[in-house]
Amino acid sequence: MDQPSNASNPTDEAGPGPAVHFDNVGMRYGRGPEVLSDISFDLPRGSFQFLTGPSGAGKTSLLRLIYLAERPSRGLVSLFGEDTSVMERGALPAFRRRIGVIFQDFRLLQHLSVFDNVALPLRVAGQNVRQYGEDIVELLNWVGLGHRIDALPPTLSGGEQQRAAIARAVVSRPEILIADEPTGNVDPDMARRLLRLFVELNRLGTTVLIASHDIALIRSVNAPVLELAEGRLNRRARSA
Repeated sequence: MDQPSNASNPTDEAGPGPAVHFDNVGMRYGRGPEVLSDISFDLPRGSFQFLTGPSGAGKTSLLRLIYLAERPSRGLVSLFGEDTSVMERGALPAFRRRIGVIFQDFRLLQHLSVFDNVALPLRVAGQNVRQYGEDIVELLNWVGLGHRIDALPPTLSGGEQQRAAIARAVVSRPEILIADEPTGNVDPDMARRLLRLFVELNRLGTTVLIASHDIALIRSVNAPVLELAEGRLNRRARSA
């Protein structure tokens, strides 16, 4: 059984305060009802946790707060000790570069090859292809896309697009990795292979939060589980 680095004690911290802190957070869209209510939890630095719950429970909204796509209607969300509600707009890009995100809808750039999509975070960070070319080829081989390195996203299957999106999210070894149903379009063998990639990234120090409905996947790793139901975080359990 895979064991992430801090799964045995989710309160341990490898740095000054948690990577993510929610304190009594509520969130609503416009004038609608709250989709998240009274959410409080921490993601300690270097921890590995799952987020689960039925469709409509608020999982994607919670993730959007972490990767700064939304701000809370009330309460405190802090990243690396910084209150996101008072963060200046100019500071957001630097914070976002510290967070890798795997989206359900992939969000690959359709005019770029698989290689160039995966390389994008490194190019944005100012690295030259000579610095990262071999690493990207190795990563694409790991996720089973070595033979599709020059392919454009419209020619890829859903599972191939998902694997390319995962490679793009992890290539820069982000401080936080947020994954929204990252194995939903791949077969069980590839899902386990990708999970090993997330576990290894966690062992290197990345804080990992995976939203998933896949009970078998969740049970394959001895990690805490955050459970959402009707916008509320009901309890913290262990996956195995």
